Amino acid sequence: MPPKEYNLTSNEKRVLLALDKKDNVSPEGLASASGLSIEAAVQSAFLLAEKGLCEVKEKLITIYTLTKEGELYAQVSLPERQIINSLTAPLSLSELKKKFPPQMVGIALGWLRKKSWARIEGDKIIPSGKAEVGEDESILAKLKKGPLSEIGDAVRDLMKRNLVEKTEKKERLITITEAGRALAASGLTIEEEIAQLTPTIIKSGAWKTAKIRPYNIHTPVKPLYGAKIHPYQRLINEMRLIFLEMGFTEIKGDIVQSSFWNFDALFQPQDHPAREMQDTFHLATECDLPEEYIAPVKEMHERGAGISRGWGGKWSVEVARKQVLRTHTTAVTIKYLAEHPDPPVKAFCIDRAYRREAIDPTHTPEFEQLEGVVMDKGVSFKNLLGCLTEFYHRMGFEEVRFRPGYFPYTEPSVEPEVYVESRGKWVELGGAGVFRKEVTEPLGIKHPVLAWGLGVSRVAMLRLGLKDLRELYQSDIDWLRKSTVF
Repeated sequence: MPPKEYNLTSNEKRVLLALDKKDNVSPEGLASASGLSIEAAVQSAFLLAEKGLCEVKEKLITIYTLTKEGELYAQVSLPERQIINSLTAPLSLSELKKKFPPQMVGIALGWLRKKSWARIEGDKIIPSGKAEVGEDESILAKLKKGPLSEIGDAVRDLMKRNLVEKTEKKERLITITEAGRALAASGLTIEEEIAQLTPTIIKSGAWKTAKIRPYNIHTPVKPLYGAKIHPYQRLINEMRLIFLEMGFTEIKGDIVQSSFWNFDALFQPQDHPAREMQDTFHLATECDLPEEYIAPVKEMHERGAGISRGWGGKWSVEVARKQVLRTHTTAVTIKYLAEHPDPPVKAFCIDRAYRREAIDPTHTPEFEQLEGVVMDKGVSFKNLLGCLTEFYHRMGFEEVRFRPGYFPYTEPSVEPEVYVESRGKWVELGGAGVFRKEVTEPLGIKHPVLAWGLGVSRVAMLRLGLKDLRELYQSDIDWLRKSTVF
């Protein structure tokens, strides 16, 4: 019998005896040799490893396979090979594009020059006369037969061309130790065990003579994680509740907006770099505009309608009709104000906006924005600062300050900042101001409008202690489970 301190289960004994006969095996081989399922065999191997009776070695194996496009070129050859094989003499690019699809020609030309198979002079492509089979073509030929783990350096170019993809596979090998071999040789006997007492076993009395598997009461129990709302969604819900409690009405709007509501109604000129302050996703579609606002907005842009000098030039209704993915939720609030010109109005929108941003730790092409407006008789810039201060205090930021800022459609404008103790600095969280009369007058709005657009994700990073904005959107189940419910 094995020493008592090991307390081996029948499955562990089967695995140990199998390893004694066939060492250094894969999980599949161990399952076959022990007569257990792969899952049971691996579980027992890990338990034996904890007791020093075997070792489970793991290593990552890189596997290269062809993509669908790679499979196509492995069958018919790379674009540059197809073109160079068709050239017997210099040929004009226009003639070449008649023989092959233009997209394929565009791909091939760069590789023909890089591989020195041909050169381009003027409008002609001239073959060099040398087009030996390269390492990339050899790799494609090998991968055509099936996936590979060992492969040449040229695979990097094939991966950049999206012809080959790389995956990683974990490989395990189980090896018996000297202690395990000695124990296996000591005369292990496999007995049927009762792992769980059932009413039938208790009633029949079988438990009196059967071997009952011992339990280690000191083994940590598996943690249980209760269901909860995503941390980012909880924060959005908290912001929403604060504004609802402050007497605001929540509004929603379309993701696809006309340039009119996204830019023109906000007095952003059509022919000025200010129009591109926020990199925009422009769509190929157009839409109808509200007829009652076209003339006053046009007048305001071109001549200022007696309020200012306007932007001058000619305002184009065709440009205003073009649709975009909204770059801010201000497009929703300004449209709501136009539809509700009579005071008082207190509304907010917390929703997604889109900009052509390069993805980095603080920017993503999609992000949430909290937009709000207050329109009433006699409201002032001081009321705006008070409203935002109240909001940030309710969000848990004790110190709030404002510094002057610039935004095309508000004046005066400020950028609210909060002091973050853990970072030891002030952090800017959005923009705010009073809508210019050039914005409100053409829409029939006669009273002051206080407006703000706050970055939801920036607040989330501060509240959740994140340094990278992308962590909010990653499927990290461990982080989601362990995140606190605030």
